[in-house]
Amino acid sequence: MADPYFDLIMNEDLANNEYPKDLEAVQASDGHKCLMAQVMTKELWEKLKDHKTASAGWTLARAINTGTCYPSSFVGCHAGDLESYTDYKELFYPVIEMYHKGYKTDGSMKHVTDMDVEKITTGLGDTTQAKIISTRIRTARNLKMFPLNPGGTKETRLEIADLMEKVFATLEGDLAGKFYRHTSMTPGETQNLVDWHFLFRGKDKMQAASGYHADWPHGRGIFVSADEKFLLWINEGDHIRIISMEQGGDVKSVFSRLSRGVAAIEAGLKAVTGRDDVYMHDEILGKIACCPSNLGTCMRGSVHILVPKLIAKIGFDEIDKIARGMNCQARGSSGEHSEVIDRIDISNWRRLGFPEYLLVQDMIKCANTLAAMEIIRHDYAHSDPRFSAVLDDILKSLSVCLFITGLYSTFALPMSTVSPRTTP
Repeated sequence: MADPYFDLIMNEDLANNEYPKDLEAVQASDGHKCLMAQVMTKELWEKLKDHKTASAGWTLARAINTGTCYPSSFVGCHAGDLESYTDYKELFYPVIEMYHKGYKTDGSMKHVTDMDVEKITTGLGDTTQAKIISTRIRTARNLKMFPLNPGGTKETRLEIADLMEKVFATLEGDLAGKFYRHTSMTPGETQNLVDWHFLFRGKDKMQAASGYHADWPHGRGIFVSADEKFLLWINEGDHIRIISMEQGGDVKSVFSRLSRGVAAIEAGLKAVTGRDDVYMHDEILGKIACCPSNLGTCMRGSVHILVPKLIAKIGFDEIDKIARGMNCQARGSSGEHSEVIDRIDISNWRRLGFPEYLLVQDMIKCANTLAAMEIIRHDYAHSDPRFSAVLDDILKSLSVCLFITGLYSTFALPMSTVSPRTTP
């Protein structure tokens, strides 16, 4: 019996190459937020339903299966290979522009990759540093010689894992470590990786509907450096997810390690394969990912920050509104939708149209702001309720100002900074 948490289960109409009645029902309802459902039409379906991409044989039915099966999916569509984004651009490009607000896919803008740590001009303040529990920055890469994993097979996943095992043997210094395959790690190794919060374990219905988890656990694995600060996930969703992390708030150290790691993996891939160009990319869309939300840098930089007073007073939703206004996102400390007690995860929201170092600065500025608001709430609270009321008004006004400022930079900054650039 098929397992919806791991196996690809197609919507019945899509499996028969028919426009799905479930999608029609969603589109006729009020308040749905699925971007795919906002873009998809019967006319577009009829135009593209019989097309298959050259690399993966990816179809429109496969592309929209996630959002059809699970309309609460915000994006709702996935790519099966690089050609998906151009062959089905009438679907993907509007979705991309709706998600990456301010970015244009008409060729007037080019994405740029820049992981130069020396270009980070903003640092965490001393009070912010004291509140940071840990820092983690990750990015994804997909290999040009294979289809994206939703369009891949058990064989392609195994080939990727075999290739990466050879690449790991080329790593040196603090990047060197050990590769654990999901199918061969011992129970003790599995438990250690779980206890360290390193191991990915799939089991996501929305991702499974895209084909992410097909043939689980074959071809999956995790690489861990000797000092446990540099990790790679193999075939979790994208081909490789490169992670740099450590306790505390030394953001530049974490970002520098990530930058070195990305370069070392690329050099290793070139040496092992004999190819000059190994990562899947596009001059408009940047580094390619399975999900349109992750295009561009494919990067998420985050810190876990202690702000118990702020959480207690204004709540998580208000904190997230402040973060969104600064081009960031708030999550529970154990990930999206997890419980919020005394700490939150703050990460950059933007991906496409901005170099990596600027996204790290987004995260730093947001963390500094929340730390300052926590100090205001803690140090200047007063037993007089009138004072607390005035303080609450100040915090709410600051929240609104930050939100408006963030909206301005979201829409205005890409126009002036990205248009002339290309992805190296």
